[in-house]
Amino acid sequence: MDRATLAGGCFWCTEAIFKRLKGVSEVVSGYAGGVKDNPSYEQVSTGSTGHAEAIDIEFDPKIISYEKLLEIFFTLHDPTTLNRQGADEGTQYRSAIFYHNESQKETALTVRDKIADSGIYTDAIITEIVPFESFYAAEEYHQNYYENNRSQGYCSVVIGPKIAKLLKEYGKEVKEEYKD
Repeated sequence: MDRATLAGGCFWCTEAIFKRLKGVSEVVSGYAGGVKDNPSYEQVSTGSTGHAEAIDIEFDPKIISYEKLLEIFFTLHDPTTLNRQGADEGTQYRSAIFYHNESQKETALTVRDKIADSGIYTDAIITEIVPFESFYAAEEYHQNYYENNRSQGYCSVVIGPKIAKLLKEYGKEVKEEYKD
């Protein structure tokens, strides 16, 4: 098994997407990239901890590559906006890849450049590609948020369309139980 740590706006959205992928065994919502140990959601929400809402992914590279995870990451959020995803604003919503080793760093740079050269974005990709330092799991009520709160407005208006895009563009990568 391998590990990837990504921040692409609200962790409810990224968790819901990545847990659906074949080869992904676990996705945990949490906080990365900041200076405060064991921060709370309330502390991270102030923007003063330096943490981004992030997900920690455990995956089998024999089933899904790190490169494929990053391709999906770059195409299912907007990596061109600084500290913002949709209506969510602040440094905690920044786009970031926290690489765990030099191979992940090189892959992240390569995939970023490939996506930038593809022309799907007219603005420059500003995703941070930085070394992993620590990850703190978010409070329990943030885990599996979409699955537990599908009728909540944010889930249907923001997360639902991202999942629809995942199914449309990466359907063969999605676990069978999530294809309905």
